[in-house]
Amino acid sequence: MQRVIVIGGGLAGSEAAWQVARQGIPVVLYEMRPVRSTPAHRTGNLAELVCSNSLKSLELTSAQGLLKWELRELGSLILEAAFQARIPGGKALSVDREKFSRYVTEKLEAHPLVEIRREEVTAIPEEGIVIIATGPLTSDAFARALQDLVGEFLSFFDAVSPIVDAESLDFSKLYWKDRHGWDHESYLNAPMTKEEYDRFVEALVSAEKHEPHDFEKSLGFFEGCLPIEEMARRGPETLRYGPLKPIGLEHPETGGLPYAVVQLRPENEEKTAFSLVGFQTQLRIREQERVFRMIPGLENARFLRYGAVHRNTFIRSPVLLLSTLQFRKDPRIFFAGQITGTEGYLAAAAGGWLAGFNAARLARGEEPVALPEHTMMGALFRYIATSNPRYFQPMNPNFGLMIQIPKHIRGGARRRFLAERAQEALRRWKETFLSASSTTSVLSED
Repeated sequence: MQRVIVIGGGLAGSEAAWQVARQGIPVVLYEMRPVRSTPAHRTGNLAELVCSNSLKSLELTSAQGLLKWELRELGSLILEAAFQARIPGGKALSVDREKFSRYVTEKLEAHPLVEIRREEVTAIPEEGIVIIATGPLTSDAFARALQDLVGEFLSFFDAVSPIVDAESLDFSKLYWKDRHGWDHESYLNAPMTKEEYDRFVEALVSAEKHEPHDFEKSLGFFEGCLPIEEMARRGPETLRYGPLKPIGLEHPETGGLPYAVVQLRPENEEKTAFSLVGFQTQLRIREQERVFRMIPGLENARFLRYGAVHRNTFIRSPVLLLSTLQFRKDPRIFFAGQITGTEGYLAAAAGGWLAGFNAARLARGEEPVALPEHTMMGALFRYIATSNPRYFQPMNPNFGLMIQIPKHIRGGARRRFLAERAQEALRRWKETFLSASSTTSVLSED
């Protein structure tokens, strides 16, 4: 029986390997960590989360919630792991990073049809079915091999938030509250007065940051992951309408609404570490310590991880890929994950699901298939395969990708219409291409 080779053990590669194996096809999964690490990863676990421990909204009438419903319905390993490692997160699906990646690693290690090889791949296999899921931090050697295959790469800067030790926080200045009222143990809040906010923004704007290398200076930031100091430079009130907005965060004791609020999200179930929500940064380490300790309650913060910036690389998918995620010039090769130009953890997992599903079909001598364009997954992969290559940029799942929406449907009714239409489209697709069994959804219908 023909086996499938998956290169890259992130969320996309792990999901792809699982979907191949669960269809009875042997799979070899290559992951270079821990033999060789990357600028952003810290462990050798498969599917390690780097930028955040939040997988975003659970609401079915949000784009991210609909994507979760679809992945859950399709038997995603990544969604299964997320619910196994879930911690309080209000409307968001937040996870304990270590438990999450450990769960994925153990499931794949235990599967009899999955062979995991801890070594760096430096060339694209010339034969067999291959899924390339090396992510935005592809090693230099394999990146050169990819460039020979696809031509030009596109790049932008991506940034990660710092994490602080809970024991170093002054909880007398902080309070627990979720702005949406879902779960008030989900977020720790640091309120700021106008004077504190103004001093903080001034320090942030003037702080010293890491300068890019000469070859990186033409790169731009992805708008969905702007460094906190870049947002501050856009105007003194920008942060109050972004990650520091106080709406819904009245102090539970006084009832007063702070001028601005910094939110901290638990990194694990034990709440021993917190990430600063929206504080991805490229400030130098000493500047992160100086500026972020100006936040009330963080005066003596001990940093478990500093914010960092790394280069994010993706291919020009509209000229290279089909909506089945096959490489147009060599259909035995599939691409999945952020390297295709999708943005976000679960979008990467969704690409892994489709690439794995189609690779298994190809191994059985069947034609790969696209997902329905009225589903969130189908709309996302339609975008990366058919959008204008001249202006192609990484894309988060969003309802703006959906097509053929009746003009008279607006507002909340529009989101509900799109969610219900996607559910029906996926169910019909499953009847044709998958068994009739489905996974019970735990997502909110509200």
